[in-house]
Amino acid sequence: MTNIPETGRTPRVQIRLVVIQILVLSLLGTLGGRLWYLQIREGDAYAKEASGNHVQQVVDPAVRGSILDARGVPLADNETRLVVSASRTDLLKMKDDGKAVLTKLGKVLGMSAKDVMLKVRLCDAKTPQPCWNGSPYQPIPITDEATPKQALQIRERAEDFPGITAEPEAVRRYAAPGKSNTAQVLGYLSPVTDEEITKAQDTDSPYLRSDQVGRSGLERQYDKQLRGKAGVTRYEVDNLGRVIGEAEADAAQPGANLVTSIDARVQRVAEYELHEAMKTARKQFDKITGENYKADSGAVVVMEAKTGRVVAMASAPTYDPNVWVGGISAKDYKQLTGKGSDYPLLNRAIQGQSAPGSTFKVVSTAAAVEAGYEWDGGYPCTSSYSVGGQVFKNFEGESFGPISLGRALEVSCDTVFYGLADREWKKDGGINPKKGEPKDYFYKAAHQFGLGKETGIDLPNEVTGRVPDRQWKESYWKANKDTWCKTGKKDGTYVEKIAYENCLEGNKMREGDSINYSIGQGDTLVTPIQEARIYGALANGGTMYEPSIGKAIISADGKTVQEIKPKVTGKVPVSQAALKGMDTALEGVVTRGTAAWKFGGWPQDKIPLHAKTGTAEVYGKQTTSWLATYSKDYTVVMTIAQAGTGSGASGEAVRHIYNAMYGVSADGAIDKKNALLPTPEKSLPKVQTDGTIKSPKLAKDPAKDQRVSQEGTPEPDETQQAATVNSPTTGNRDTRRRRRKRGSRRMLT
Repeated sequence: MTNIPETGRTPRVQIRLVVIQILVLSLLGTLGGRLWYLQIREGDAYAKEASGNHVQQVVDPAVRGSILDARGVPLADNETRLVVSASRTDLLKMKDDGKAVLTKLGKVLGMSAKDVMLKVRLCDAKTPQPCWNGSPYQPIPITDEATPKQALQIRERAEDFPGITAEPEAVRRYAAPGKSNTAQVLGYLSPVTDEEITKAQDTDSPYLRSDQVGRSGLERQYDKQLRGKAGVTRYEVDNLGRVIGEAEADAAQPGANLVTSIDARVQRVAEYELHEAMKTARKQFDKITGENYKADSGAVVVMEAKTGRVVAMASAPTYDPNVWVGGISAKDYKQLTGKGSDYPLLNRAIQGQSAPGSTFKVVSTAAAVEAGYEWDGGYPCTSSYSVGGQVFKNFEGESFGPISLGRALEVSCDTVFYGLADREWKKDGGINPKKGEPKDYFYKAAHQFGLGKETGIDLPNEVTGRVPDRQWKESYWKANKDTWCKTGKKDGTYVEKIAYENCLEGNKMREGDSINYSIGQGDTLVTPIQEARIYGALANGGTMYEPSIGKAIISADGKTVQEIKPKVTGKVPVSQAALKGMDTALEGVVTRGTAAWKFGGWPQDKIPLHAKTGTAEVYGKQTTSWLATYSKDYTVVMTIAQAGTGSGASGEAVRHIYNAMYGVSADGAIDKKNALLPTPEKSLPKVQTDGTIKSPKLAKDPAKDQRVSQEGTPEPDETQQAATVNSPTTGNRDTRRRRRKRGSRRMLT
């Protein structure tokens, strides 16, 4: 009979109990060790982290710096508006995702519920505008045009509008069209994205969720300087969220002011004259098609010849940059980006590229001189130039007999340049040159003039243009050979024949390529800013400058001034003797050449002007008008797509720009008192500690004596009064008054 202990436990049960006891003691020991580690060993660190859970941050957004013209006139500044915003985080906590609240909000604001809801949805690749492309945790502005009555309704009935705020806020302000809006140069702002916050978090200029950042133009180029640094105040709160003390605070640092070389008055004239030139061109007939010219886009650049600083830069079609403020509507976004918009967001002065036509002949002339051709040699200017079975005609079949290079520039004789380029092509070995043999003077000259690459202007997204040299032809052929060979036909349409030829020898420099290239046709592409740079160098004696718009960065209190000096990038590949000859020839274009009919009566003896006209052919479209000009102080370049000849479409407009700058009346008389900018502005406006701008002494406003007065002159504060802008520290009087009355917006994060 088995002996059973009095306890009734078998040895097996006792062993199990012992094992369980050991496990329990082990777990207690482990827990105790962990508690010691957390409370004793790492206690201070976790206590600090825990205290952080009771700290709330309040962000006071920094006021963005102003963008000023050369005299201190604001091109972009800030104004205080009542902004109604929605917290998407709060809305999503509601059963209906906040639809009822947004519907009520729409009724108060006079907006449809649909429009309000579209404002708060998040942007992605499949979501069209309007949508929110900023952080989903950041208050989303619904409107920045709320009336005091609407804001009061929202604030007094807070229980009916959870997640909705109505607060005064500093909002970006741009001049509207008709007042030197400078839209494409200035750019626009939009909210920072989560991706941008992540990328910038370890830099010396991190983003906050409340930040607005530049998306194009100067707003993007100088975003870091303009943005400033938001202030952050950290409050200690209890478990109920009540403030029990202030932990620490970092004061907001307002953004700096950017002083540009733009003159708002000249900018206004340039914009107006470009618009008028395009409007006038549309009334003219294309002799080839019999249709009116479309004149659908254009650009004009006014640049200081001796510094490369841009005085005015206009692009058409243009738009009102204020449409981006507070979020853009679906209608406005479609008008700016839709197929029928003609893409006004493009800055055609730096992003529009087309064949330069005869304005390119200054490059070909320099190349001919560098290749050894004599300036005064007798070069046949015949009505046409034949190569094999192809005939290249001179403009309207003109013939001037044997002429010099200077005269060829003056009368814009195509056949002279055909012959020179053809001769050099043959010297280089024709279509199958030996390795290392081609001199390629005509193509090298273009590169030496800075073509085929960015000029370096301080604006984002500049395009390079194109020099169709042997290297480009080889790479282009490799990229397109398969398509050409597939679609090309020897006896097909014109396009199919070209594709067939390109399939066979598209990588080779053909005779016709060089001939067309010499007069700025074929595959050559340039931008207006590149042209302005070239003609500026001809004006100043051969120095190539990097074009620039930023002139100085001045701190909010005016105590720190960082000047942006002009940058020399090289010399043009032309001897001083040849430069002098070209200068004389280009003056002849104004007095007796292709532009003379537009500059009759100009005081040439007192203010010598020089010009080169250009009419570029574009396959499938009407001709592009080019006019490149310069005086001793400035270069003015205008181009209009599908507008006819250079002088015909642009001559009158360019003359009016010079009239305004130099104070020249229609009869050629000079009135210095009415001159907008007879010489480039050298001094800088002074930023006072209270935010006001002390501008240089200004001349009398001449707009009333110019053609621009027909459509309205610049306002007095844009022409002759010292500007008072919204200072990053104090704002103007109106802004300061509103801030004292309403307080400033502070954002909880």
